[in-house]
Amino acid sequence: MRFVSINPATGRRLRAYRTHTAAETEKILRRADAAFRDWREWSFEERGGYLRSVARVLRRRAPALVRLITAEMGKPLAQARAEIEKSALTCEYYASHGGRLLAPERPAGAPKNARVLFQPLGTLLAIMPWNFPVWQAVRAAAPALMAGNTFLLKHAPNVTGCAHAVAAVFAEAARRRAPAAVFQIALLPNEAIAAVIADPRIHAVTLTGSTGAGKKVAAAAGSAIKKGVFELGGSDAYLILEDADLDLAAEVCAASRLINSGQSCVCAKRFIVVASVRRDFERKFAARLAARRVGDPLDPKTDVGPLARRDLRDKLEAQVRASVRAGARLVFGGRALPGRGFFYAPTLLTGVKPGMPAYDEELFGPVASLISVPNEAAAIRVANDSVYGLGAAVFSRSLRRARAVAARIEAGAVFINDFVRSDPTLPFGGTKQSGYGRELGSFGIREFVNVKTVLG
Repeated sequence: MRFVSINPATGRRLRAYRTHTAAETEKILRRADAAFRDWREWSFEERGGYLRSVARVLRRRAPALVRLITAEMGKPLAQARAEIEKSALTCEYYASHGGRLLAPERPAGAPKNARVLFQPLGTLLAIMPWNFPVWQAVRAAAPALMAGNTFLLKHAPNVTGCAHAVAAVFAEAARRRAPAAVFQIALLPNEAIAAVIADPRIHAVTLTGSTGAGKKVAAAAGSAIKKGVFELGGSDAYLILEDADLDLAAEVCAASRLINSGQSCVCAKRFIVVASVRRDFERKFAARLAARRVGDPLDPKTDVGPLARRDLRDKLEAQVRASVRAGARLVFGGRALPGRGFFYAPTLLTGVKPGMPAYDEELFGPVASLISVPNEAAAIRVANDSVYGLGAAVFSRSLRRARAVAARIEAGAVFINDFVRSDPTLPFGGTKQSGYGRELGSFGIREFVNVKTVLG
C-alpha cells in the first residue's frame, strides 16, 4: 500500500510513500522497546538536553519544514513558521520544567514516610492529524519523552513527508543525546492500527483527530486495557454579550475562524450573539471575514489557503448547502472556488438553528455560523447545546461577568475577549464528544506515567 501526498493548492501529486510491512513494523516495535529500557534510566537533565537539541534542530531546519508543511497541507507560510516556533518552545518548556513537574511528592495529609513517584510507562503510540503536522507530533512527543517514555508516531497519510521530516529532526537531535529509537515513525494503514495497539510493547495511545476516529481507537485501547488521551472534534462557541467591545470581538472572531484556513478543532465555529447587538456585530464581523485574502499559501500576503484535501472541501460544501436548504441565510461565500486546488470561499451563515449541519456538526473549514439569542442565559444554553466541548470564548467588558459565564460553559477551555489556543504551560483537551485526557502543562506530562505510591 502507498500513501500519496497531494499539494492542495494545485491538486498535483507530490510523492508516494510505501507503508511499512508487518516485518518492518515488528522491527520498529522491537527497537522502541529496547530504547525504552535504556531511556527510562536517563536523568531529567539528560532528557532535557535532548529536547533542547530538538528545539535547536527545529529552528535550523525551519525554512525547509515551513515549505513542506505548506506544500503538503496548504497552510499559509506565516502560520507554518509559527507552528515550528511553537514546537521548539514546547520542547524548551518541558526541558526546563519537566523534572520539577515529575518530582516525587508527599500528598497533603499523607503519612510522613509516603511518597508518590511518577515513572514512565513504555512506548506511546501517537496517532496524529494533518492540520498541524509538526506541532501535533511535537506537543505529544515532548512531555512523553521527558517523562522517560519512547514515542511511535503514526501520522496522517497526506502529510507523510512531514512525518519523515519530523523524525529526521528527532534523529539528528538524538546523536549522543538519546537512544536512536526513542522517536520513530510507523507508516501504518488504518487496518493495522488495532494490532499495534494490542501489542504488549505499546503501553499507551494518544490520538488527535475526528470523534469517529477517536471512538474506534479508544475502543481498541480499552479492549487492550491501555491508557489513552483523545483530543477530538470541536464546534467552539464564541459568546458575544450585549456589553462586548464589538470591534474587538469581530476582529478576534474572524481571526479565530480563519486560522489554518478554518481547519482546526479549536477554531471558533459557532458565534452566539445577543440579539440587541446582533446586527452591529454581524456587519463588523462580515467585513473582517470578507477582507481576508484567499490564495496561494506560498504568497506572504495570503491569509486563507486551500483545504487540505478534495474530500474535505466536498464535505464542507455539502454541509453548507444542507444548512441553507434547512433555512440558514447565506450572507456571502458558500462555494468552492474555481481553478486548481481545493479552495473554499470564506462563508458566513446566519439564522442558524438546531437541525442544521451548521448548528449540530463541526464545520472544518472557513465557514462561520451566526446564532442570535435573546439574552445571556440563552447564550449559555445554546453554547452547551452541542455534543462537543473543546473550547469557547466570552466577550464582555465586565471581567466578573465573563468569568461567571465561563464557569457555566461545558468546555475544556474558555478564553475571555480572546481566541482559544493551546499553550505549552496549560492543560489542553475537551469534554463530551471532544474527548478526554489532557495534553500540555503539568497535567499533560502526567498522563503517561505510572503514579506509584511508595510507603516506608
